[in-house]
Amino acid sequence: MRLKAALLTASLLLPVTGCAKTTGADSTRAASPQTADARTQGTPAREPASADLEPFFKQFPDGAFVLYDLKRGRHLRYNEARCRERFSPFSTFKIPNSLIGLDAGVIPDAEFVIKWDGKKYPAHSRDTPPFSAWWQDQTLRTAFKRSVVWCYRELALKVGEKRMREYVRKLHYGNEDASGPVNNFWLNSSLKISADEQVDFLKRFYNEELPVSKRSAAILKEIMTLEETPDYRLSGKTGGGPLGEGRFLGWFVGYVETRDNTYFFATEIEGPTYLSIRDERIALTKRVLAGLGHIKN
Repeated sequence: MRLKAALLTASLLLPVTGCAKTTGADSTRAASPQTADARTQGTPAREPASADLEPFFKQFPDGAFVLYDLKRGRHLRYNEARCRERFSPFSTFKIPNSLIGLDAGVIPDAEFVIKWDGKKYPAHSRDTPPFSAWWQDQTLRTAFKRSVVWCYRELALKVGEKRMREYVRKLHYGNEDASGPVNNFWLNSSLKISADEQVDFLKRFYNEELPVSKRSAAILKEIMTLEETPDYRLSGKTGGGPLGEGRFLGWFVGYVETRDNTYFFATEIEGPTYLSIRDERIALTKRVLAGLGHIKN
């Protein structure tokens, strides 16, 4: 029962008051949906304004959002104070966890098969996505897409406590605290990260500034891809879990590559139930990105 509860809590991985603010080389103002419409019609559009993000967060006023414009070197934020607040990464840690497993040689490639042990990891919630797809052998690719917690527990165990702590420190991930159990420290345990830090880590990963092999980074970038169109490619990972009684956190972090720029984002929302954040963390992010003119939603 303890393992089942831990798995269920840890796996809440799929999709608060203040003003948004932009920072960077120059003071910026962030774009509303109307701005995106102006762009498509060829009308000169003003720069994005921070307050334009507020309407998107009416349902989740206590959430946070960070966008980093790689070309211009600028941040756009909703709820700047919350953007600095650290929370458990939950399943967004599957990004560095995958990278560590690949770089350490524990997982050779995206198609490596990880066998499911039904005795060690008993099936539960078979009728509820995403858990319904967990109870079978997985590859790194399917484990990442389906956010299969038992696979990443096994991966972390194979990396080992000493190496895992070293990697978390040298990747400068969040508070760099992997002192919790090696197969659980990212799940409501010792490791914490803020939305600002999520974006900084993704930027360093994308720019190949992390102390890992280019091959490992390339494999991870490929399996992170969620959508690809002629105009953009969206990559990312969800995460989520309980913060306390009647409070659930939902993460969606990643980046969108357009024809001439790359934008890194971290969305963090809070709701009363898992279902209240499961789908909305992705949907809300895509509405914001579309409103800013970076994708079509």
